[in-house]
Amino acid sequence: MDQKYMRAALREAAKAALRAEVPIGAVIVQDERIIGRGHNQPIERNDPTAHAEVVALRQAARKLGNYRLTQATLYVTVEPCAMCAGAMVLARMKRLVYGANDAKAGGVVSIFRIADSPRLNHRVQIEGGMLEAECREILQRFFRTKRGRSGPLRIAKRTGLMSYDR
Repeated sequence: MDQKYMRAALREAAKAALRAEVPIGAVIVQDERIIGRGHNQPIERNDPTAHAEVVALRQAARKLGNYRLTQATLYVTVEPCAMCAGAMVLARMKRLVYGANDAKAGGVVSIFRIADSPRLNHRVQIEGGMLEAECREILQRFFRTKRGRSGPLRIAKRTGLMSYDR
């Protein structure tokens, strides 16, 4: 089941790439239903907090009519940053499943351990490495192509990112 939802997160990441945003995607699942979706949008929205995870958290909270998502699982293609990990703790998320580690900004295991810190009043269950190779590859292809100065649609077509749209 986890792979199914991570593939949905990869489709969200492809949407970000089409808009020339860093291709990170997220979905939130509760009772085997997707209740929130998001992809990176900080450039498009002129909002530094418009990370995939935060967009999905906001949508899920609105859908449930409650900011506490105590029975929900967040699937995200890359290890959340410190801001997103903190938002998961504040939402009282039950579980996090992510794809690739983020050695430069990871707020869950790579740099900080915010989501399961014993110093905080809530801890999120963490599982990393889900479809890790695919999650890492979508980022690597995006940045390789971006360095070639292509437009967003050309990037998506040339790198195969549109293949996640099936």
